[in-house]
Amino acid sequence: MLSLEPEQPLRTTEDIFVGHTIAPESDRIFGGQVFGQAVMAASRTVDPDRPVHSMHGYFLRPGDVSIPVTFGVERMRDGRSFSARRVHAYQNGQVILSAIASFQEPAPGLEHQEPMPSGIPDPESLKSSEQLWGDIDHPFARWVVRARPFEIRHVTDPIYVTPPGRHEPVNTVWFRTHGRLPDDPRIHQAAIAYASDYTPMDPILRRHGFMWAHPGLSLASLDHAIWWHRPARADEWLLYTQTSPNASSARGLACGRIFTREGELVATTTQEALVRVPDEDLG
Repeated sequence: MLSLEPEQPLRTTEDIFVGHTIAPESDRIFGGQVFGQAVMAASRTVDPDRPVHSMHGYFLRPGDVSIPVTFGVERMRDGRSFSARRVHAYQNGQVILSAIASFQEPAPGLEHQEPMPSGIPDPESLKSSEQLWGDIDHPFARWVVRARPFEIRHVTDPIYVTPPGRHEPVNTVWFRTHGRLPDDPRIHQAAIAYASDYTPMDPILRRHGFMWAHPGLSLASLDHAIWWHRPARADEWLLYTQTSPNASSARGLACGRIFTREGELVATTTQEALVRVPDEDLG
């Protein structure tokens, strides 16, 4: 029933774009950067009146910050209401990200959304990364404070160098870009996709009492998906709530919701990550 026979591949034509790492956050390209650039590349091949509404991608290989990333976009379908694009990100002739994005013309229909959590402190009342780690002369501090193009303020205590006080599979942050962005909605959608890859692993680690600096801990994003529900600006504060419903077989699953300050649900995310801990810490 599922047997396959080899066949000559169809000839395809790709739209080609090249992306660069402006401010490297580590030796490897941050996955959110590649994901966000892939969103932008795919969006460049679709009419602006048909915005992206979902993208699903797999991280296949680590990226090298020292060389550009080539994005090949295949125009899979342009229908009456929907368009589909396949995006591959290449380095050294190898695919580092493979994704499919779907676009839709806005249409009237049913409306409901999950409510924004109540009792969340305003971002202005929380400490900035500069206030938390600006005086620390450490690669991690330099990365978080100076390299990130986004400002992130933690509602739940950060677990970079300090273990969580409570072992709960939750995490909540505010984020926005450091600078003002152009008004192009495609840029804001791509920026939200970029930032959505920052903290989804935190609820996985928090549930088991781990911090990012735990000796011998190894993490890597395996895949990432995002659904955009409503327009929003990435240069204005957005609330990102995350939970982890499962961890098994050295993989952890995280789900996220992104809200505007006014409580509109902007996007939903899911990510599965490889999470390996030393044998002596398993129990």
